[in-house]
Amino acid sequence: MAAAVIWILLLVGLLAGLGDTEAQQTTLQPLVGRVFVHTLDQETFPSLSEHVDVPPTVPITYHAHLQGHPDLPRWLRYTQRSPHHPGFLYGTPTPEDRGRQVIEVIAYNRDSFDTTWQRLVLLIGDPEGPLLPYQAEFLVRSHDVEEVLPSTPASRFLTALGGLWESGELQILNVTSALDCGGRVPLPIEGRKEGVYIKVGSASPFSTCLKMVASPDSHARCAQGQPPLLSCYDTLAPHFRVDWCNVSLVDKSVPEPADDVPTPGDGILEHDPFFCPPTEATARDFLTDALVTLLVPLLVALLLTLLLAYIMCCRREGRLKRDLATSDIQMVHHCTIHGNTEELRQMASSREVPRPLSTLPMFNVRTGERLPPRVDSAQVPLILDQH
Repeated sequence: MAAAVIWILLLVGLLAGLGDTEAQQTTLQPLVGRVFVHTLDQETFPSLSEHVDVPPTVPITYHAHLQGHPDLPRWLRYTQRSPHHPGFLYGTPTPEDRGRQVIEVIAYNRDSFDTTWQRLVLLIGDPEGPLLPYQAEFLVRSHDVEEVLPSTPASRFLTALGGLWESGELQILNVTSALDCGGRVPLPIEGRKEGVYIKVGSASPFSTCLKMVASPDSHARCAQGQPPLLSCYDTLAPHFRVDWCNVSLVDKSVPEPADDVPTPGDGILEHDPFFCPPTEATARDFLTDALVTLLVPLLVALLLTLLLAYIMCCRREGRLKRDLATSDIQMVHHCTIHGNTEELRQMASSREVPRPLSTLPMFNVRTGERLPPRVDSAQVPLILDQH
């Protein structure tokens, strides 16, 4: 009941907040192929504290969706660890997502049930500068996804990775939670993290150290439970614990060969000595086959029925023949037994004998008084004619 009241108050506050305030509009410019991160906190929603000062410890949750749709676009994701932490909109737009997209974000104050909403106008365009054909993806097991989305941890990761990937400017291309890639939820133990995949791109080729980590020999060692080959110092440790067995390198500097497009033919197979289908099919009458299939089982069933009827009905001896084959003494003995049995049954049904004691009540259920038997069954003969 309390939960229903809370949801009703939340809905009323939402309608009142949406009716009294106008939507704030913020214009952002994500780039195709580059990670986009937008933080949702009290600083991005100044209308939450217009009337009342909102302390930073107040729980606030957010709900974001594409304008005119119930959910976010396919390239954009939302995460928030708890109502006391900021929320993040992050993702990497693809070339198909170029253009203008409007994201509507609603903020809920969980204490006062105040609501406000904001409109984010995303103008997705192409990035400037050189292409980043050399891309490497790392699995960082010591962090959750919302811990690397702020600019400070991201820049720290790129600075530490610069010790392994010399020359060239590094940029983060994509950030994905390990749970979205099939990872398992960790146990609620301190120090256990969900893990996050970080994809980094550069215009410079991979270093020798990274090539050795992604070599087949390193994969073979990882399959045997051994650490991979790492010829350089791990500059990411101890701040970032990278799973070096899950490092993947992608080189897009060499264009992939285009797949051969199959040429449509005329639909006629070429001559093959091993496949010689008949060119003409002779006409065939299936009437005979149908009659044989139906009539033969019916005839067999009819014959079996007639044979069974003859055995059961036509070969019976009959009562007269059976009596003639029986001797007179045996017949007289049988008739005497049968007649005496019938006479005893008639006499037993017509005699007036008191009920047995086993069927009489020995005491009154209500008063508890015991009743002595009225008739001694031992003195009552079974057949009245015997006394």
